[in-house]
Parts: sequence; C-alpha cells; structure tokens
Amino acid sequence: MRVSVVGIGYVGLVTAICLAEKGNLVTCVDIDEEKIKLLNSGISPIYEPQLEDLMWKNKEKIRYVSDHKEAYSDADVIIIAVGTPEKKDGSVDLQYIYGVAKEVASAVIKDCVVAIKSTVPVGTNDKVERIIKENLKYKVNIDVVANPEFLSQGTAVKDTLNATRIVLGSNSKNAEVIMREVYRDFDIPFVITDRKSAEMIKYASNDFLALKISYINEIANLCEIVGANIEDVTKGMGMDPRIGNHFLNAGIGYGGSCFPKDTQALHWLARYNDYEIKTVKATIEVNENQKIKLVKKARKYVNSFNGLNVAVLGLTFKPGTDDLREAPSLDNIPILLNEGANINVWDPVGMDNFKKIYPFEVTYSTSIEEAITNADICLIFTEWKDIKDFHLEKYKKFMKRPLVIDGRNCYSIVDAQNSGIIYDSIGRKSTEKAILRV
Repeated sequence: MRVSVVGIGYVGLVTAICLAEKGNLVTCVDIDEEKIKLLNSGISPIYEPQLEDLMWKNKEKIRYVSDHKEAYSDADVIIIAVGTPEKKDGSVDLQYIYGVAKEVASAVIKDCVVAIKSTVPVGTNDKVERIIKENLKYKVNIDVVANPEFLSQGTAVKDTLNATRIVLGSNSKNAEVIMREVYRDFDIPFVITDRKSAEMIKYASNDFLALKISYINEIANLCEIVGANIEDVTKGMGMDPRIGNHFLNAGIGYGGSCFPKDTQALHWLARYNDYEIKTVKATIEVNENQKIKLVKKARKYVNSFNGLNVAVLGLTFKPGTDDLREAPSLDNIPILLNEGANINVWDPVGMDNFKKIYPFEVTYSTSIEEAITNADICLIFTEWKDIKDFHLEKYKKFMKRPLVIDGRNCYSIVDAQNSGIIYDSIGRKSTEKAILRV
C-alpha cells in the first residue's frame, strides 16, 4: 500500500518506518525543512533504539518531503500523526489536526482513507471528516478512521512491530478493508469498533496506566510511614493475574508526552460534559506532588541547599529516550538552583536537550564518576542501566559525603547497607537510622 504519514515526530516517524519494514511504500511529510534534510541524510531527529537502523534498512521504501501535495496525491492511506499539545485549561489544541484536514481536502485527487493516529478527544474524527468533505477540491471519496497508537518512548519500535492490538474505529467497511491491508503483515489482533469508541480506548488505556502509577506511589509513601517495604508489597500484588505486575514500580511519578497530557485531557473532557472522573483527578494531583519528593526527602538530611554540591543522575522522564517533557528533573532542579545549590548533572542522552533550557546554570559531566565527585548529596531521577549497574562503593569513594537519594529504586537496600552509603529511596526504609544534617 502507498501510505503517507504527516507529522514526523515520535509517533509519526516510528509508524512510518515500521510500516515500511512490513512492506508498505511510505512517504513522510513534515513542514520542518531541517528535519526533512536530516532524514534524507539518513539521520533520525529523535533518539529511539533500533529506529535509525530500520531507516537505513528500508530506505528504498521511504521518502521524506515537505510538500503536502506531493505526499498526498497518490496515497492510498494518509496517516495523521501531528502534535496535539495541551492548552492551559487542560484541553487539547487541535489546530494542527484541522489544518492537515484542510490540506488533505485540497490536495487529494483519488479515493483514499485518512487515519488519525494522533491522540485526540472523542468526536474529533467526526469533525475531521466534516472539514474534509466541506473543503474537497476534487470529486473523490475520503473515509476517516480512528487508529490510535500505543507505543512507549524508548521501546517504540518494538511496541509498534509487536503491539498487543491494532484499534480501528471506522464507519466504513471499505475503509476497514484498506486499513487491514496496511497492517496485513503485522501478526497482531484487531479491535474493530466505531470512531468514538476507538478514541476513548486510547484515553481510557493511558489514564488507567497513569492511575496505576499514582496508586502505587501512594502505597509506597504510606509504606515509608508505617515501615513496610513497597517491593515486597508489589511482588505480592503483581502475582495476582487480576492486577498484574506492570506499572507497579514505585518512584517519583510519570512524565513524557502522553500520560500528563492525556490525564489532563480526559479530566477536561469529563468536566466539559458536566462530569468528573474523580480517579483521574486524583491521579493528576498525586503525580504533581510525587515529582518533587526527592527534594522533600533531601530536607531531612540538609539544613539548606545553599552552597551544597548536588549531583543529579538522570534528566529524561524515563530511560531509553532523550525526551524531557514533564521530567521530574525539570521540577526539582529549579528548586535547587533557587536555593543556591551547585549542580552537576549526568545523563547518557538527555544533556543536549537539557542544555537548551539550562545552558550555563548547571555543570554537565561526561560520566557518573565525574558528576558525583566531591558531591554532598546525589539525587537519582532516571533509572538508566548505567546507573543501576554503577557500583555503590564508588559513591563512597568519590562523594564528599555518600548520601544518595534514589527516586527510582535502582539499588537493593541490602547492597546499599553493605556499601556503607546513606541511601534513601521510595517506599523503603532508609539505611540511615538517625537523620544526619549538613
């Protein structure tokens, strides 16, 4: 099938490359000329494991253009994957979706299917269909299909090629047949439904996972108060197949481009319709508080951050990506800077993006050892493998005072005790019985 993908961000580029990997002829279109130049030179503009290798492998089946007319003219399917940013009130900004709809209407010269992969509020697909039909330049038939994505940054290629389901929301049997052909070589079950239900599946899925994260973080916080161990608790919970062991890792909250935006969007949609989803509202509130938990923990050990050397390990919202959106580091580092801390940071892939926000205010290290050298305190925000594999004894060797506050439970309590460092994590007892202040 000839497929055009518009909007070459995380979702769009991964979708395009994976569709090419499965035999489709794909055209990627984006208004960012620099991004198109980069892609045509074989370089991915985003960090995502396996992606660039697949780009090279399938280069004969993919082209990158900035002219939407060129992209849409011969397409059997046009996949919309443009951004849907959050507005100040929590609602979704759909201007880019609607803009593409008008472009499609003016450029398409043959019957085709328009599939919306961007995450959009319930009813958006219906409105897109109206916009297209009202602005059609040529006498063609265009069907609109809701085709939400379920990928995670850092594992996006794997999530796309080995998805748990492909959701198609369609009011047209012909459109369903065409979309099934696009995904013909994906050995993945289909969920066929109407467009509004498909849109809701996406929000309901993401918000449930976010809720699960906030719930287990609340349990972890209570574990610290009463003296229980969150890891033992989640092990016992996860063995129940009705609960499962996924998304039960206690920490300092979720971030990224999906969960924060999607929880706010569903919360707004419910209120707009004179309803309140109390669980989603609580999920948002818990997460906002959890993100600054490390600074709160640190205050048990320090009287003030003024003049202290603070090592920060991990800047991105999760491992496997260079994305900083809604990352806890962005909530905590401003607090530390405002209170006069000297901050030394390390992240294997996120520092270039962080430099765009803080070009001079923090010191950037080339290794974990360099970041923690002479530090009074170390805060861990991202569970990178390099951090999890880092020998605990090195904190004692390189730091001025081996005080490590871990927001992702990278180390076992037993190993931390044996290493002789002061170690405080989430939902578990601190290795330090008495609180020492500096």
